[in-house]
Amino acid sequence: MSAISDERLAELTNRLENGIRELYASGRYAEYLAAMSKFHRYSFGNALLILLQCPTASTVAGYNTWKKTFGRQVKRGEKGIQILAPCQFTHLVEYQKLDPATGQPLYGKDGKPLVERRRENATRFKIATVFDVSQTEGRELPNIGVSELTGEVSDFSGIYDRLAALFPLPVEQDHVPGTAKGYTSFMEGRIVIKPGMSQVQTIKTLVHEIAHAKLHNPDFLSEEQKKARREKEVEAESVAYVVCQHFGIDTSDYSFSYVAGWSRGRELTELKASLDVIHATAGEIINTIQPPPPELERKAPEQSQQQKYKTKKSVRK
Repeated sequence: MSAISDERLAELTNRLENGIRELYASGRYAEYLAAMSKFHRYSFGNALLILLQCPTASTVAGYNTWKKTFGRQVKRGEKGIQILAPCQFTHLVEYQKLDPATGQPLYGKDGKPLVERRRENATRFKIATVFDVSQTEGRELPNIGVSELTGEVSDFSGIYDRLAALFPLPVEQDHVPGTAKGYTSFMEGRIVIKPGMSQVQTIKTLVHEIAHAKLHNPDFLSEEQKKARREKEVEAESVAYVVCQHFGIDTSDYSFSYVAGWSRGRELTELKASLDVIHATAGEIINTIQPPPPELERKAPEQSQQQKYKTKKSVRK
């Protein structure tokens, strides 16, 4: 089978972009945004704390917020994620009085500097506990896509094996915490895929994680090359969409919402900035895992040669 062309890659990427734009225009996206606006936006430091304690965390909130705002209850026995919450308070601060004309300190009759007190706002931090959505149960959150893909894949075993052999990290099916379908761990040295999923979801997730493994290994990236998580997720899911579409595996319902959820807005900045990377990586994966061409039928020509030899031999007799 011939290598995939740049025109074909562009066509598949355009489908992705158009599908996401249609999703932005739908009422489902507005409903999703309204729900997401109720979640706090966390600082870089807190985002790092959340990631370290729960690598698969996606949407976090406090116990009371889950209960009162979203109608969900934290599951019994779940361990909370600790972050630093800012607390505002006021306090008195002493300032030395200055001469408004000269800016020099003013002194009293006793020769001591004159001071004044002002009440000012300040911030302290205390430890607060939040929980990921995977640690809760109850009323469903508004969603802009499907939570999991279904369906079977033609030549599933062949495609899976060729994908698994594509990258040096071993691919294992093992427990994945939270709502994630898989993860790539450079510290553990493996790609982990959640077992028991449909064939379509399994292949899509495997391509997504292989894209992470190929593009986002921190050991091979300089500080300038490292990207924010939203950029990495847009790249990985876009690669997964293009590869799956090429092999006739439709992941639109999942991939459109996934990329939209990680994008900063309707301009799809992350997607446009990564088009070259997406094209190159998707093309490389497609060309590597294409099924091998059927073996040439050589039996008939060999038989004719043997027959020809027998004919010559009989003539000699």
